[in-house]
Amino acid sequence: MFFRLAPLVFVFLWSTGWIVAKIAAAHADPLTFLAMRHALAAVAFAGMVVLVGAPWPSSRLAAAHGFVSGVLLHGLYLAGLWWAIGQGVPAGLSGIIAGLQPLLTGLFALALLGERLGRGQIAGLVLGFSGIMIAVSPQFAGLFSTGLPGLAFPVLVNLIAMLSVTLGTLYQKRFLGAGDLRTIAVWQYLGAVAVTLPLALLLEDLHFDWTYAAIGAMAWSVLGLSMGAVGLLLYLIRRGQVSRAASLIYMVPPLVAVEATVIFGEPLSVPMIVGTVIVVMGVYLVNRST
Repeated sequence: MFFRLAPLVFVFLWSTGWIVAKIAAAHADPLTFLAMRHALAAVAFAGMVVLVGAPWPSSRLAAAHGFVSGVLLHGLYLAGLWWAIGQGVPAGLSGIIAGLQPLLTGLFALALLGERLGRGQIAGLVLGFSGIMIAVSPQFAGLFSTGLPGLAFPVLVNLIAMLSVTLGTLYQKRFLGAGDLRTIAVWQYLGAVAVTLPLALLLEDLHFDWTYAAIGAMAWSVLGLSMGAVGLLLYLIRRGQVSRAASLIYMVPPLVAVEATVIFGEPLSVPMIVGTVIVVMGVYLVNRST
């Protein structure tokens, strides 16, 4: 029962990251916020490990694998994504870039992990990406009238961030198939801090206004996202095909749009509704039993 519900809970929790990012942007520098979030997540997981007596990695190599996966999955990915959006990369274009992750994960999983995808799964990956394209088409179409002046480098950073989380997902599946996920998470978030803290010191003023909104956004980021969503993602990667776990990312942009409509009053367009239906069909094809 838990394994069946876990994907749905993961998608919901993961989607709230974009809502939190929008709230946090008004109260903190993005890289500063992320560095604090990763550090607090490492402390929280370490406290959990001590409390329950979970076993630490059995070797330095296992700990190093956790550290490297954290650099890729959390550090470079979120730092690149948040920085690029902060520099003006439109949400529609960022959604298209995010939609490339499941496709690349499927291709790399075949080449690097030997995972075999059925025809239905391949069709599902393509269908899911098509749904994303339809869902964000109004925003994406607006780019042709406004152009992307000065955004070539931020878009490149966004692409690198997407590639980083793709490689991090594959790295997790390849090298961290055993061991306690809670102790692995400690090393992962230390790896994330090693990326975001130097970048925050170099590029930002370390602004965090300590308002209730900022503290609330941080609390949810640590508990709901860094511990809840990421913990479920690692669980899903370990339990099944990495391509199936990655395909759930397709569900995130449409759900973010719905949440933004409820929370911020942003309009929900017909293409978003149609695209969402297509995305659901694609994710079903990828994840159904074969």
